[in-house]
Amino acid sequence: MKSERYDEGRFDFGESVRITRNVRNDGTYPGMDVGDLLIRRGSVGNILNVGTFLQDQVIFTVHFLTVDRMVGCRLEELISADEPWNPSRFEFRDKVVCTIDLAIQGSILFAKGTEGEVFKVIRDKELIQYHVAFSGRTLQVPETALAPGRPETFCEPEA
Repeated sequence: MKSERYDEGRFDFGESVRITRNVRNDGTYPGMDVGDLLIRRGSVGNILNVGTFLQDQVIFTVHFLTVDRMVGCRLEELISADEPWNPSRFEFRDKVVCTIDLAIQGSILFAKGTEGEVFKVIRDKELIQYHVAFSGRTLQVPETALAPGRPETFCEPEA
């Protein structure tokens, strides 16, 4: 018996898929706090169901057996488990700093050490690049030109 095909033939029911970004609880997963990590990027699960959200977004229910969780995932967050996986150092909203001067046609836009924020991870078979916002301007930057940004510091209130 041939299995049912979802979303233009992308994934079969029961097919193994890999999630390409961390998934945190947005308040809809019971028993966990908002912001808690549900599934770590790179984890493999199986397609159980497909549905829609707001009538235009295809959502796949994926069962991640290693943590025994079923989580809704958008198509753009999933790849086949058989596809090569190249893990990234950074993800959406991570703070980063450039490790080199960033320039366009020889004109330096941002000096080494400028802090930015990751807005998109672009995966290739071997090279990972990011769309990074630096002072209101977004550049595509290779992973090799970035380092972790400074963590946010919070001041303790004085007693």
